[in-house]
Amino acid sequence: MKIAYVSVDPGIPVFGTKGASVHIQEVVRELRARGHEVTVYATRIGDDVPADLTDLAVVPFKVAKGDPAARERAQQDASAEMVRRIIADGADLIYERYSLFSTVLARVAAATYAAGVLEVNAPLIDEQKKHRDLADEPAAWGALRAQVHAAGATICVSDPVRDWVIRHTDGERVHTVANGVSVTRIQPQPEADEVVVTFVGTLKPWHGTSVLLDAAGLARRPWRVRIVGDGPERANLEAQAHRLGVDVEFRGAVAPEDMPSQLAGSAVGVAPYPASIEDGDQYFSPLKVYEYLAAGLPVVASAVGQLPQIITDEGVLVPPSNPVALAAALDELASDPQTRQEMGRRARDRAVADHSWSGVVDRILALADPVPA
Repeated sequence: MKIAYVSVDPGIPVFGTKGASVHIQEVVRELRARGHEVTVYATRIGDDVPADLTDLAVVPFKVAKGDPAARERAQQDASAEMVRRIIADGADLIYERYSLFSTVLARVAAATYAAGVLEVNAPLIDEQKKHRDLADEPAAWGALRAQVHAAGATICVSDPVRDWVIRHTDGERVHTVANGVSVTRIQPQPEADEVVVTFVGTLKPWHGTSVLLDAAGLARRPWRVRIVGDGPERANLEAQAHRLGVDVEFRGAVAPEDMPSQLAGSAVGVAPYPASIEDGDQYFSPLKVYEYLAAGLPVVASAVGQLPQIITDEGVLVPPSNPVALAAALDELASDPQTRQEMGRRARDRAVADHSWSGVVDRILALADPVPA
């Protein structure tokens, strides 16, 4: 089957280090592993090309910078250019990552016999209105409705995202399929001699990394913090660690293929998401948690969003924005290697059984059935 993978979001590089880039690459890998011919059409390509994707066909489209209104028009123009190119190239299936102003899937499906899968990872219109500028809100809502109406299946990464889509589109073919992890690329590895608590993610306030450092300052057992990732909060976090006198290893951003080596030696994976003031903010499907599970790590995470559904006996849930509770949970695991081993074994089993990218893509294609042979 000839598949056009579409990403019109200029903030997401196909070949990058952020979670969205990992998501694109893993879905493309799984589609190619099934023998499909995949071409990526995107507005941002990136430079961190994994060795196994160097032969991937990628067609770039430019989105000019400017004020919010001009940038929105540029995204719509790029969407129209993609439609013309995909129709000319031919495709049996359009797999599009939802972006604010794209109508690629809807327009190609209307002009051809191509089936369509729309992947929705976040309530982007609400995010844009809250955190950035949205000049043409009616166009954004119109694009979402057109895309969902045309898609054979709209795939949402969490139930809150699915509810948002249904509420605003009256979509009938809208499903929840959580994110996944490569259980072949990421596998369990031995712990280091010391207890290493690892956080993976972009250093932004809504990931709660400052709560982890506060917890480290309250620790009563010996464990040290490893932070894999970078972002605008790094300088503040480094200053916080220095002020608290805690031992923190900042490793910076890494390419997705380097994640196994970054997790090596870890004893615990942590996801200290903070409490949310507004309902609906905790809509994420956390890639980092699935990576911890695949690595055979017990997980200590905040009891928010989808996490109580993911973490049962594979780790410990704590109240969000509570460094005392977080420190206590990490202290207990740091002092109990047998429990860490048992939880880690269950974590790995859960990742393989429920969260592999192979299984995720199988479910997506099944929901999109019937697709062209």
